[in-house]
Amino acid sequence: MNMAEHEKFIVPGLRGELRLREPMNRHTSWRAGGAADRAYVPVDLADLCAFLSGLPAGEPVHMVGLGSNLLVRDGGIRGTVVLLHGALKAFRIEEVEGQGGRIYSEAGVAGPKVARLAAMHDLEGAEFLAGIPGTVGGALAMNAGCYGSETWEIVEMVATVDRRGNLRERSRGDYEIGYRHVVLKGGSEEWFVAAWLRLRRGDGEASRARIREFLTRRIRTQPLNLPNAGSVFRNPRGDYAARLIETCGLKGFRVGGAQVSPLHANFIVNTGGATAADIETVIRSVQERVRRETGVLLEQEVRIIGEP
Repeated sequence: MNMAEHEKFIVPGLRGELRLREPMNRHTSWRAGGAADRAYVPVDLADLCAFLSGLPAGEPVHMVGLGSNLLVRDGGIRGTVVLLHGALKAFRIEEVEGQGGRIYSEAGVAGPKVARLAAMHDLEGAEFLAGIPGTVGGALAMNAGCYGSETWEIVEMVATVDRRGNLRERSRGDYEIGYRHVVLKGGSEEWFVAAWLRLRRGDGEASRARIREFLTRRIRTQPLNLPNAGSVFRNPRGDYAARLIETCGLKGFRVGGAQVSPLHANFIVNTGGATAADIETVIRSVQERVRRETGVLLEQEVRIIGEP
């Protein structure tokens, strides 16, 4: 079937929307990159499972939430992207009793929404999620963290889906978990679709005050006025990537429309018209300069996918 670029259509038997040649710069916070061959927008979790079950066995699949930790190369993505934000959006308080409570959140929910829900119900421990500009699914996949806390510290259990559309519930013990590192033991291909978060009872007003403090700090120290993907590099043990980059005189370094932020050296911003190639060149240049001058090889925190 010949379809015009960007055409959208409904697949018989499914309730979501399939798009051809979907521009991924619409779905990444860097606002750069090429198109995906196919993109599917499920209606809900059941629709996602039905879609995955019908894919050919060898079809490459990429799950994307807010795209806030993702760079898609200019040549685009061969295969299928599944757009979860706005689809897997259910979240709720499941219980509040004794010394704590539990929140259920699907993978497409933005972290700050979970932080606010917890604070409204006098549950503490999720405040840091207000400082993470991504979804719960992305936070689970990379053990996202800030302000001294990490996602998997509050995870009680997760739900996953495999490429045949089968759902599973898994515990923390099923994963190797570290700093910005989460790997399923056994290595089967599964994606996070939900999590149950265990939180402590606390003072809701104090939690809301911490959230406001985190957001104020973020506004003050991060270049939120320009497209970016948050911290680009992991902090080396006992040090900070931003300090090393700044020490090497790289604040303000740019290639095309991509620039190391003059405000925060571990952010690369799109100053206007940056290509994915510009951004990736800045990433590689920073890594090489820091390695040459300090002996430290910075590991990238952002995920880079697609064709040059």
